[in-house]
Amino acid sequence: MPHCQYHFSAMAGHSKWANIKYRKERQDKKRSALFSRLSREIIVAARGDPNPDSNPRLAAAIERAKAANMPKENIERAIKRATGELGGERYEEVTYEGYGPGGVAIWLRAVTDNRNRTASAVRHIFESHGGSLGTEGCVAWQFERKGKIRVDEIPEGMDKEELIMTGIELGAEDFEEDEGSIVFYTQPADLAAVRDGLKARGIPIAQAELVMVPKTTVRVEGKEAEQLLKLLDALDEQEDVQEVVANFDIPDEILAKVA
Repeated sequence: MPHCQYHFSAMAGHSKWANIKYRKERQDKKRSALFSRLSREIIVAARGDPNPDSNPRLAAAIERAKAANMPKENIERAIKRATGELGGERYEEVTYEGYGPGGVAIWLRAVTDNRNRTASAVRHIFESHGGSLGTEGCVAWQFERKGKIRVDEIPEGMDKEELIMTGIELGAEDFEEDEGSIVFYTQPADLAAVRDGLKARGIPIAQAELVMVPKTTVRVEGKEAEQLLKLLDALDEQEDVQEVVANFDIPDEILAKVA
């Protein structure tokens, strides 16, 4: 992965899957299911601080909802449910950890109104695709929370080197080039400052959110790789699941089959 003349650790594996998920979300024809998932994310994110200006996680959730053409009233209703102005189901956030084919570590986050239903569904998906659901903490140590900012377009009058330097000067601690885009990584507390700094310099932000990033990756090939991708896809499509990350490194030709 080219990193120009700078020396930062390469983030491998997760970005390809994140890109596949991103494209898949945009192409998702099941609008009601997608809106439900986005609403849950907004509800959970807005608890404690319903102001997106001071709550980066909520701002990111709202941006994703707008990108999916979710009506403004749906977004506002979700925030009101979070603050107690409107009633409805009580959602809680839960995480699950396990292993997929090839010994790949998988961490996922769900938002549910029924923990037993969600746990049963997640366990079934793991077992049906050659994986195993583990206990709390079994793989979490292999990941860390980071701020992620994706820039798809370099502003006119600015080149790639200048864009990268701008992000680093604003506080990004790492970056990668990914299919023509520049992705910056920050400490969670620095996400909003770096995002706003880039915007202030006329740099359009495609995505800005908190993500889990693997510290190391596991190479998986052949049938194991294909089986792993089917497992990740099934987890991603489970209606309660909001986020899935795995520490895999899979050949591009296999990834291309599911892109």
